[in-house]
Amino acid sequence: MKQADPLHPSDAARIARRALPLLDLTDLIETCTSDAVEALCARARTNAVAAVCVWPRFVALAGRVLAGSDVRIATVVNFPDGADDTAAAVAETRAAIADGADEIDLVLPYRAFLNGEAATARTMVMAVREVCHDRLLKVILETGMLPDTTMITQASRLSLEAGADFIKTSTGKTPISATPEAAEAMLTVIREWGGARTVGLKVSGGLRRVEDAATYLAAADRIMGPDWARSATFRLGASSLLDDLIRVLGSDR
Repeated sequence: MKQADPLHPSDAARIARRALPLLDLTDLIETCTSDAVEALCARARTNAVAAVCVWPRFVALAGRVLAGSDVRIATVVNFPDGADDTAAAVAETRAAIADGADEIDLVLPYRAFLNGEAATARTMVMAVREVCHDRLLKVILETGMLPDTTMITQASRLSLEAGADFIKTSTGKTPISATPEAAEAMLTVIREWGGARTVGLKVSGGLRRVEDAATYLAAADRIMGPDWARSATFRLGASSLLDDLIRVLGSDR
């Protein structure tokens, strides 16, 4: 994403205050340790973010560290490759929920989708939806691997129709992660969504500065209205963005 121009300090502080409770504070590096997860959860609790997002093997630990807080526990399924093995994705989901996950971030089998196998993608989302029950299901489209906004729109509609509560841009593991163009296409689908349940957007991958948060919040305000972006409908998945928000806010929190 092209780096945005710096914000005026007062605007930066306003955006930082909006963004902080929308964060999914994330550690999905391959070498993540229990100590790192405990530190992540401590930061999440201190800063009152929306959720932490950790590998499935750390869900139970995160639950113990965050017990009694309002911070939700998210984990990833079919991650990061987006394979087409529905049974494996369902098994991962069941295990994560048994360990205490509140939210499941499922990678759409995007290669199958690109190869014209939309039914494979739909089947996986529906199957995972069924075992999620009341847990939040976010479907990662891996938008940087989709060739254009037409495909992003189609993948967004498929995911919502199959039961996703959120559509999410990226794993953060591909050369192109979130882009404003992808987010705007996804928001347009959400705006046009005619289903009975509330659905939302998670922007993830490459967000590091308060200006990045401002870009995506502005798109949400423009497309969905100024009161739409809240933790129930809009998340920012990031590991380093928190540092910049804290820098901007300083002691004014």
